[in-house]
Amino acid sequence: MGFRVLKVDSSNMKDVYYSPQEISQEKLFNYVDNIKEDRTSEDLLFQVLLESAVELNVPIRRENIQGKEVYFVNDNDLIACFDNDITEELINELATHQPLRVVFRDGGFADNSVKTNVTQIFKQLSEGTEVRSI
Repeated sequence: MGFRVLKVDSSNMKDVYYSPQEISQEKLFNYVDNIKEDRTSEDLLFQVLLESAVELNVPIRRENIQGKEVYFVNDNDLIACFDNDITEELINELATHQPLRVVFRDGGFADNSVKTNVTQIFKQLSEGTEVRSI
């Protein structure tokens, strides 16, 4: 039992809508990560819930799996992990839960091969899971 208190805030994403002539080479490094620095994993989770049209009163469970903070929304309707250094081992473990949807931070994968393989891992272990990254 309990309740959640939420407030409306600005987007969690950095404003990156510039024309090419407005960006210098030095400024490009500011946009490597598309998420604002002061945002928490919970901020990102509620953004995903709103974008996915999931009611905000559903049960949310937070677990520590392989040293990463993982959210389970309404059991396995959605699994989200916004930590950095996501490995294939963690992805394999999350796929065994066979969620309807899974969401990661776009820059959170340990390397490019993990980012490339995440969709294939879910196709093999949890066919039908929608895989997204923000």
